[in-house]
Amino acid sequence: MSEERRLAVLRAIVQDYVDTSEPVGSKALLDRHHLGVSAATIRNDMAVLEEEGLIAAPHTSAGRIPTDAGYRLFVDKLAAIKPMSVAERRAISHFLDTAVDLDDVVERTVRLLSTLTRQVALVQYPSLTRSSVRHIELVPIAADRLLVVLITTTGRVEQRIVASEVDLLSPAGEDLMARVRADVGSVASGATLAEAAAGLADLPTRLSDSDATLTRTIATALADALVEEREERVVVAGTSHLARHGAEFTTSLGPVLEALEEHVILLKLLGTASEQGALAVRIGHENPHAGLHATSMVSTGYGSGSDLVAGLGVVGPTRMDYPTTMAAVRAVATYVSRILDR
Repeated sequence: MSEERRLAVLRAIVQDYVDTSEPVGSKALLDRHHLGVSAATIRNDMAVLEEEGLIAAPHTSAGRIPTDAGYRLFVDKLAAIKPMSVAERRAISHFLDTAVDLDDVVERTVRLLSTLTRQVALVQYPSLTRSSVRHIELVPIAADRLLVVLITTTGRVEQRIVASEVDLLSPAGEDLMARVRADVGSVASGATLAEAAAGLADLPTRLSDSDATLTRTIATALADALVEEREERVVVAGTSHLARHGAEFTTSLGPVLEALEEHVILLKLLGTASEQGALAVRIGHENPHAGLHATSMVSTGYGSGSDLVAGLGVVGPTRMDYPTTMAAVRAVATYVSRILDR
């Protein structure tokens, strides 16, 4: 019973400190929360919490603030993540549904996440190395020109124009297109990009000369497209939100800003999130990079179907509204995954 009561006191301290940014005293807890105990009991519970390293006195103030360990226990004991309202979910859906392509989806997602949480938002571009081929379309645009369109499960669209020695608009050309379209689809659709590249490269060896020539040209064009897009990228938005919390960082914003500029660091953190899948919360020194030791990071993976292809999340001070931030990150990841799954 006493342990549950102390957890309730810790929860109240975290909530008040997040709301006010002021150290929390026993009198404030008694006034603002219905804890059902006396001020003396609350003071005793706060003393135990301080001995356990869950709260601390920032200066000579009579109030206390949560430590990283206190925030960790608070997050671990959350009974449920605060659900977003119907209006918030509808706004998220409408904002993302109107995106025109993958770049637009990523840009909208990072801006939306930053706006919802008022924190720095991070969105990793879907990795082509972890995606597969949804469809390859072949469209004759002239007698000797063919548009090759590659669509991946991560929503990326690649287009290449290749030359043809056969008149593609003639009856013979139409028959050739039908055969090549079927052959290309049989080896590429549903395959990973590496598997599709290997299958397309081998396909001409099993075809007639005319079919093999055009198929080999298509395979070369698609191989070039895949090689060009292997670079991992991450988009950042809302860095200005850190200025609102400048006083909360123990040293300065410098190390945090430097860490946010190191995209290799961010990709590593988001890559871990996309591999694990579940919503992850790193608090203070749980972040592997020293520049982020004064921050908390909430992240998760997103993708098409059950395949997670990238990560997204937010970075902010440890004095963070964890339930609301966790709900926003999870909701946005869910909606982005649905868009990619179409």
